[in-house]
Amino acid sequence: MFRWKATAAAAITVAALALAGCAGDGGGDAPGDSSGGTLTLGAIVAPQTFDPAGAQWGNAAPFYQAVFDTLLLMKPDGSVEPMLASKYAYNDDKTVLTLTLRDDVTFTDGSKLTAAVVKKNLERFQKGTSPDASTLSEVKSIEAPDDTTVVLTLKAPDPALLNNLTRDAGLVASEKSLTASDIATNPVGSGPYELDTKDTVTGTSYTYTKNPDYWNKSLQHYGKLVINVYGDATSALNAIKSGEANGVKLINNDSLSEIEAAGWTINKNELDFEGIMLYDRGGQMNKAIGNVKVRQAINMAFDRAALLKTIGSGYGTVTEQVFPKSSAGFDAALDSTYKYDPAGAKQLLAEAGYPNGFTLEMPSTSLLGASTFNLLAEQLKDIGITVKYTDVGTNYITDMLAPKFPAAFMALEQNPDWQLIQFMISPTATWNPFHYSDEAANALISKIQTGDTAAVKDLNTLVVQQAWFAPLFRIQGSFATDDRTKVTVLNTNAFPAIYDFTPKS
Repeated sequence: MFRWKATAAAAITVAALALAGCAGDGGGDAPGDSSGGTLTLGAIVAPQTFDPAGAQWGNAAPFYQAVFDTLLLMKPDGSVEPMLASKYAYNDDKTVLTLTLRDDVTFTDGSKLTAAVVKKNLERFQKGTSPDASTLSEVKSIEAPDDTTVVLTLKAPDPALLNNLTRDAGLVASEKSLTASDIATNPVGSGPYELDTKDTVTGTSYTYTKNPDYWNKSLQHYGKLVINVYGDATSALNAIKSGEANGVKLINNDSLSEIEAAGWTINKNELDFEGIMLYDRGGQMNKAIGNVKVRQAINMAFDRAALLKTIGSGYGTVTEQVFPKSSAGFDAALDSTYKYDPAGAKQLLAEAGYPNGFTLEMPSTSLLGASTFNLLAEQLKDIGITVKYTDVGTNYITDMLAPKFPAAFMALEQNPDWQLIQFMISPTATWNPFHYSDEAANALISKIQTGDTAAVKDLNTLVVQQAWFAPLFRIQGSFATDDRTKVTVLNTNAFPAIYDFTPKS
C-alpha cells in the first residue's frame, strides 16, 4: 500500500500495473552477515518514483528505506528514536521543533549531510506529488541557522510530526540529486544500500548493494538486498515454495497453513480495518446517508463475524471502531454498539423516513473480485437498501476521493491517534472526501491537538455513535519469513522496516 495506506488500494495498484512475480538472483543466496549475505524480499507494490518529493509509504516503504535515511527512526514498538537527527526538541507550546543533525553522514555521491540539504528536502516534500505531502501542512517555515541545525516552525501543534519524520516526509536525498534528470529512477541517499540500476527491472525486481561508507553499521545486516514485486498471491506462494525469497508480504491469508507447512513463519499484525466508508455524512450526494439513523442501520446490517470468516478467512478481529487497540481512545465496549439485527435496522430506516429502503451507489472493481462486493450488497439488501455498483476498474481510489460516490468499501490503516484524525476524520482529511465537518468533533480535535489525550476517547465515542463509518473487522496482516530469517513487524506500517530483518544464527 503505497501511501494511500490501504490494503485494497495496494491490491488494485498491483493488478493495474500487471507487475510480474520475478525472483531476481538473490533468493538462492543464503542470508548472512553484512559481509556478504543476500536478503530477498517480496513486496506487493513497486515504487512509482524514487524522487522523495513523490514518495509513498506503507508497502512501498522498503524501496525507500534501502537507499534513503529518514530524519527520525520508528521502532517496532512505535517509539521514535534519532536517525539523521541525533537530537530533537520542542519549545514549550510545541510550535517549534529543533532538529540537531549528525555531522558524520555522507551521501553515496560523496556529498555531506547538512541542514541546508535537509531544508531543501522538506520544502520539496511539502510542495511535491507525494500523497503524504499534507503531513507537513502545519509547518509554516523551515530554517537552517547552521550546518547541523534545522528549525521547523508550525502554524499549530502537530502531534503526528515526529512520526511523519520517520516516514516519507523525513526522507533525505543528496542536494545534487534533487535537480538531476534521473531522480525518479536513480536515487542518491545516505542509506544502508545503493540501488543497482543495471540489475534492476523497474516494476518487477530491485537490487541494492551494500553502502560501504554507511554511518550506522548496526542497521546493515546484509551485504545485498533484492526486493521482488509479486503481483498476486499465486506468484508470492510460488516464490515461498521454491525458496526464491527470504521474506514475503502476503496479499491475503488464504494460504497460511500451506506456507507454515513449508517451514515458514507467519509474522502478524492488525494494522488495517475493512468496512464501508460512509463518506457523505452531510447528505450532499445521497440524502439518506446524511441521516444518522440510516448510518446506524447500515452498521446493524452486517454479520461481522460471518464476514470476517468469509472475506478474511477468519484471520482478524471484528470491530466497530476505527481507532486501534493501541489508541488512547480505544474502548472495547464500543465494539458492542451495533449488534447484527436486520429487523432493528429496518425499524431505524423507517424512523428515518425510508420504510421502503433506498438505493445506494458505490464503486466496485473487478480487480478485487466480485465476492466481497456481492456479500456486502446481499446484507444491505436484507434491510431494504439496494446497492448499485459501478465498476470503476483501476480508478477505484481516484473516483472515491473525487468524490464520485457517497459510500464505498475500503481497507484503511489504523494509525496512531493524531495521524488517524488527520487521515480520515478531520474536515481536511484525505479520506474525508466530502470534507464533512461536525462542531462537536472539531472541538474535540482541537483539544487533542494541544495534548488532551482524554479527548481521543470522546472523539472515538462520537464517531461510533454517529456512525461515520461501518467498520467490519481488523484484518490480520501477514508477513512470511523462511527458517533463515527473522523479523519484528511494525505496529504502524504494513511492511516491516528493512533494519528489522536479521539472519538467524
